[in-house]
Amino acid sequence: MNARDTRGIGMTSARTRDRLLASLREAGIENESVLERIRDVPRHLFVDEALASRAYENTVLPIGHGQTISQPYIVARMTEALIEGRELPIPKVLEIGTGCGYQTAVLASFARHVYGVERINALLKFSRQRLRELRISNVSLRHADGFEGWASQAPFQGILVAAAPADVPEALLQQLDDGGRLLIPVGSSGRQSLLRITRRGDEFERETLGAVSFVPLVPGQTQ
Repeated sequence: MNARDTRGIGMTSARTRDRLLASLREAGIENESVLERIRDVPRHLFVDEALASRAYENTVLPIGHGQTISQPYIVARMTEALIEGRELPIPKVLEIGTGCGYQTAVLASFARHVYGVERINALLKFSRQRLRELRISNVSLRHADGFEGWASQAPFQGILVAAAPADVPEALLQQLDDGGRLLIPVGSSGRQSLLRITRRGDEFERETLGAVSFVPLVPGQTQ
């Protein structure tokens, strides 16, 4: 991958990225470190080449296998909510639903290490390749059921879930460190809310951050 591929040209250029950042600020994203990371990560490399010209629109895009790359606003909002008021880097962050690896690439700037779980093996292979090409080395990825988390690496000081279950999986709550935060969309299609859950000993404080729309979190694995 050469420098031009990473920087982008035409509809993936720096000017296009600046317009995206302006729209994110207008939508309420305030953390400048998050905004700069959104600007720096080449989103056009995480989608099919035919969709590259739309990569810096604030919209979801298909990535195959019935999955989507989250809109930049949601990636920025979840990242901002995860790191707000915390000392950085966060030691260990678990990401459920790695997909194409875009959210992972953003998170990697704010964590000492990101542990990503993806149930679709083809997407896992794609994300591994992209992260390697971008020389993002503080990430470990696993082909597994997201409902189960990654128990052998727990506890996590942050957990971010990029798909929506009907209820918060108990395994993820138990793998959250004391004082850690879980960002997760919950609910059925058309009725999802983004929750921020903070663990305080054996208690879990819940905040609702607004309505969202994610693909469902599906159990099991596929090749």
